[in-house]
Amino acid sequence: MTAGAAQALQVIMRSSRFEASDDRSTVARAAQDLSAGAGVSGTGDGDVCRIYTPVGTAEAELRITWRRSGSVPESDPAPKFTVLPMGERALTATDGAFLRFVCRSAKLTGAGPAHVDIGVERGGVPTPPEGDPGELKDAYATVAHSFSLAMAKELDCEDDAGLPEKPELRPRQ
Repeated sequence: MTAGAAQALQVIMRSSRFEASDDRSTVARAAQDLSAGAGVSGTGDGDVCRIYTPVGTAEAELRITWRRSGSVPESDPAPKFTVLPMGERALTATDGAFLRFVCRSAKLTGAGPAHVDIGVERGGVPTPPEGDPGELKDAYATVAHSFSLAMAKELDCEDDAGLPEKPELRPRQ
């Protein structure tokens, strides 16, 4: 995870300390599941990891997920999302972000390139977001970018799936 993503986690979780879900919840493990688990249709999904606030503090959970689909996004995003110029499609809101990228890699099964979504969302019972809406949107997008870039590198996607080294946080025009 990038230093920017670590700072973004502090904005989202309202804490500077975190607990991981378990030792097996890593980008490397998720990339292995993504590449090996896709069936003939080239689809699948799973968790990358979950991040928690420390025991004894206000409980918060952040879920980082992956999804592999066989097609490009067809529908317009919900109005709450801001579209960002990263990957095939990047969406951010005050309560989550999603980044889809196209990966061409010998590590992937199935025909053609894979469309991979990385999602970052609060877990548990939905509650209204706390904090500055602009900071929250940037924070969620930064975490989604960091995990997406790490996944693209782990999958050995051609040209890191075209993802920039740093997140693009200005809305797409």
